[in-house]
Amino acid sequence: MNLPLKRPSKTALLVALVLGTAACSESDNVSQSNAAPANGVSQQTNTIDASSAIAFINQAEADLAQLSIEANRAEWIYSNFITEDTAALSAAMGEKVISTSVRYATEAAKYANVELDPINARKLNSLRSSLVLPAPLDPLKNAELAKISSELNGLYGKGKYCFADGKCLTQPELSNLMAESSDPAVLLEAWQGWRDIAKPMRPLFEREVELANEGARDLGYQDLSELWRSQYDMKPEDFSAELDRLWGQIKPLYDSLHCYVRGELNQKYGDEVAPKTGPIPAHLLGNMWAQQWGTIYNSVAPDNADPGYNVTALLAENNYDEVKMVKQAEGFFTSLGFDKLPDSFWSRSMFVQPQDRDVVCHASAWDLDNLDDIRIKMCIQKTSEDFTVIHHELGHNFYQRAYKEQPFIFKNSANDGFHEAIGDTIALSITPKYLQQIGLLDTVPDADKDIGLLLKQALDKIAFMPFGLMIDQWRWQVFNGTIKPEQYNQAWWQLREKYQGVKAPIARTEMDFDPGAKYHVPGNVPYTRYFLAHVLQFQFHKALCDIAGDTGPVHRCSIYGNKEAGSKLNEMLEMGASQPWPEALNVVTGTKQMDAKAVLDYFAPLQVWLDEQNTQASRQCGW
Repeated sequence: MNLPLKRPSKTALLVALVLGTAACSESDNVSQSNAAPANGVSQQTNTIDASSAIAFINQAEADLAQLSIEANRAEWIYSNFITEDTAALSAAMGEKVISTSVRYATEAAKYANVELDPINARKLNSLRSSLVLPAPLDPLKNAELAKISSELNGLYGKGKYCFADGKCLTQPELSNLMAESSDPAVLLEAWQGWRDIAKPMRPLFEREVELANEGARDLGYQDLSELWRSQYDMKPEDFSAELDRLWGQIKPLYDSLHCYVRGELNQKYGDEVAPKTGPIPAHLLGNMWAQQWGTIYNSVAPDNADPGYNVTALLAENNYDEVKMVKQAEGFFTSLGFDKLPDSFWSRSMFVQPQDRDVVCHASAWDLDNLDDIRIKMCIQKTSEDFTVIHHELGHNFYQRAYKEQPFIFKNSANDGFHEAIGDTIALSITPKYLQQIGLLDTVPDADKDIGLLLKQALDKIAFMPFGLMIDQWRWQVFNGTIKPEQYNQAWWQLREKYQGVKAPIARTEMDFDPGAKYHVPGNVPYTRYFLAHVLQFQFHKALCDIAGDTGPVHRCSIYGNKEAGSKLNEMLEMGASQPWPEALNVVTGTKQMDAKAVLDYFAPLQVWLDEQNTQASRQCGW
């Protein structure tokens, strides 16, 4: 199933700049307000000791908690009633959140060397380290950074490519074209056209890096790379090594998938367009960034891949409307022992696109009061994909409610990969077995139908993993100076070839700025969280299936109805961010180490099949 990771509200993203409240979407339909000059709201003090540090932490936490409620309400209104007035109110609140956050982060840095108890030390580190784009203390540079950030977002948001016939397409429209077309010339033009919008970003991005690095140094870090990597309860260099270890586990499976897909594309397009060896031209993989390949499934799937049922059709046959779809997803969680959603969820959520006003339809999960006012906002389509997305979004909501008793700074997932991983973990249980249990499917297909289902999963989840890793590998090296400005584009494609085995379909130079064609680069949204979520979801799923006593293939397991698995999951969710993430991981999995072996276990039948296909076709794997 193609499950795009879903984002929280824009204001939740703003709060995440300080507290990491929730992850944001791996897709590019996101927005981010820009930093404003700090206008301190806390009490200044010249005393640097434990008692003054704790007083500062308490004041900051109380102020940020109240501010988050105001910001969430402003953003909810804007997202559900899009007008110039609501946009202005949302932007003003966003600037208030940013300026307050910058102020508290700067103040927190003053107490970095004060010895505190573990809880307050953790809170202080969160206040200090979770800014994504720290502004320099110099007010003029602060203002310059805010202006650059705004310009970068504007260049991306207003970007369009116009074809020779005068038809101009936005990024979502170009992405749809690349997902639907199989004409190499059209794909190439759309691919190249979208990257033209990023060229003017290059000097702005270079200056932004300089200013943000200065801001990071003002907070006590060597550079922005060290700040970003310091948010994972381990030394920055150890975290980098951990990512390399995890990727080393996954790479053999990815290599087999890459080899198979390249061979199928060669058969479809021929040697001139899709060579049998070497990296795959990036425009042929059905996605603007070649980050997920699910849209080319029909081009590469085996003849017998059809599982024999269609969830969209089954929903229609069983009279599922939008509310019934959400009720069914709620039933998944209550079957695990979670309490039902509050009445306010049903009266305040948005399930159907209104006909009388403009709204933001992008699916998102909300926690408006940091307690019980949880909601989802979707323009639900009665499709298989949205049935899965609803389960995913409720994963966020049940996580939010589980940690509601934590102090505000700990109302968050254990690390920024956990929140997305929980929703995806639940989605992995939407198996044919689950569909049969809830009465949508009469019989579970035979195991010989599993290859098609696993291949479809792998084209999105396994294909995404190296892309999810390389985005920040490039940025961290830019931030620490390993990659110089005159090497931006060259280094980008070197890393894409190293990790993904994809290449630009036409020659690229340093006149181009291809990283800017991916929203998260000009938008300054960290990306490693998505790689982590793709590892953690399988590790959680395997562990919960073991707790549930399921002894069958893990890709066929659903934890639906198992209260023992639900209790263990809830125990982890209730911890929020109060403990280092290895402690939270240990609750469900029994280990404090992330491990991609569960990914390999899940896709084991597919790995065997892929290797057989590649061997039979005498394919030369690798690139």
